[in-house]
Amino acid sequence: MPIFEYLCRECRHRFEAIVLGSQTPKCPKCESKKLEQQLSRFAAGKSSAAATDSAGGPCGSCGDPRGPGACSLDDMN
Repeated sequence: MPIFEYLCRECRHRFEAIVLGSQTPKCPKCESKKLEQQLSRFAAGKSSAAATDSAGGPCGSCGDPRGPGACSLDDMN
């Protein structure tokens, strides 16, 4: 299902919405339909705490499919 990110032009609320077919999304806060579609960031299935960490986090935090230590982030310092 497509999930889109929006910014409400009326109240400046940022939110995500699942939009199917010809549906028109509206702001869940003020119900305005004056929205700006935002560029979505790619999600790799990490927890919200891990997603906010920088790429320089502890070994295994980058999500390299080869496993912890495979991406050589420690070699970059």
